[in-house]
Amino acid sequence: MSKKITIIGINYFPEDSAIGLYTTQKAENFVRKGYQVTVITGFPYYPQWEIQEKYKSKPYFTRETINGVNVLRCRQYVPVNPTFFKRILHLITFTLGSFANLFRVSNPDLVISIVPFTSSILLGWFLKLRYKSKLWVHVQDFEFDAALQTGVSNKGKGIYSFLFKLEKWLLSKANVSSTISDSMLTRLGTKTKSEKFFLPNWIDENNINPETAIQHKYFTSNKKHILYSGNIGDKQDWNTFIQFCKDLDDSKYEVIIVGDGAKKAWLVEQIKKINIVSFYPPVEYEELSSLLCSADLHVLFQKSNVIDTVMPSKILGMMASGKPSLVLGSEHSEVRTIFRNSNAGLFFNNYSKSLISKLDRLMNDPLECKKMGEDARNFVISKFSKEYVLTILIQKVETLLQTN
Repeated sequence: MSKKITIIGINYFPEDSAIGLYTTQKAENFVRKGYQVTVITGFPYYPQWEIQEKYKSKPYFTRETINGVNVLRCRQYVPVNPTFFKRILHLITFTLGSFANLFRVSNPDLVISIVPFTSSILLGWFLKLRYKSKLWVHVQDFEFDAALQTGVSNKGKGIYSFLFKLEKWLLSKANVSSTISDSMLTRLGTKTKSEKFFLPNWIDENNINPETAIQHKYFTSNKKHILYSGNIGDKQDWNTFIQFCKDLDDSKYEVIIVGDGAKKAWLVEQIKKINIVSFYPPVEYEELSSLLCSADLHVLFQKSNVIDTVMPSKILGMMASGKPSLVLGSEHSEVRTIFRNSNAGLFFNNYSKSLISKLDRLMNDPLECKKMGEDARNFVISKFSKEYVLTILIQKVETLLQTN
């Protein structure tokens, strides 16, 4: 009889970026390997922070079967303007609705709780107690640490001592805890004594492939195209990004922003007078390869104090596109380590006009751009290929389920 796996996490298909994409591919891979898989999740809302249109009329509790995966959904509150306290309400409504869905699950052998939210661990622990299941906690984002670092939650700092204690207590209930980068794994070691496992996000090099990509419709001018594609949220340093756009030579460059998120409306308002910047909504997953591979340069401006709490998955797609990247962030970040080891592009600790000068030199050197792009793609395929990462995941799950 095939083993049963239950996955608990708020993001799932049809969300096709970030955590939703990885959780979906993980679940469907388990099905291909012969497991019975149930996912307890919310209604799709990310990155727009609005429940997708075709789900708005569905009942509060919705059951679906998607590519062999049994999907149990509850309708969570989704704030239009996700302030700190509205995010808390978002979390609470997902947690309460998902608790009801726990009673629609039968005797799982393994429960995988995806963080964020940390409350997913509480839900997973309930199933562990009820069915004597194994519990695996997978941390995509240290949500409490990240909120403090990015300043999202200045009004709620008084509760953080309690939250960090709660986080440690919940993590102690796991048989295995995993996360997506070396620095985050080190951070995880300060929070739990349970077994730790390195499980990075991955890239499907066949889906992001410069050899099969075509010129994307967003790229029409003869200028050099600088692309930011991804979530427009609080972890990026948008003030510096705006200054960067102002400092670019508008006769040479066009900046294209493709994405959505909590700070999009603010960013659109701030940047609307810079005529070299264009905004577009997120593309379908099938278009992503052509979008990424059509750029001349990718950019990512992280806040300098975001170090070991997140590892932006968009970096993998940027590198797989075979094009160089320009990244601003902390010298001690995981992204800096990757750039140091891969020759993927230009990395800066802080912003100055010298960054623009170095960018100009790179863009005027097509051979160096080509080499950086090739080095980036080769590195990311060697370390983060989908087939490799999902294989080690299956191997670890099989080992875990064989232990008493």
